[in-house]
Amino acid sequence: MDVIRIILAIILPPVGVLMQVGLGLHFWLNIVLTLCGYIPGLVHAVWVIAKK
Repeated sequence: MDVIRIILAIILPPVGVLMQVGLGLHFWLNIVLTLCGYIPGLVHAVWVIAKK
């Protein structure tokens, strides 16, 4: 299941985080990071998915 989340995180980082933690702090932080740049959002999404 984590492989699917990581693939979704590569395509759209907030979706991967949403599937992992729901509408919490990490989701909103990932939205902000993705708006600042794709790479920071991607790194944060993969980190959140790998951490769990």
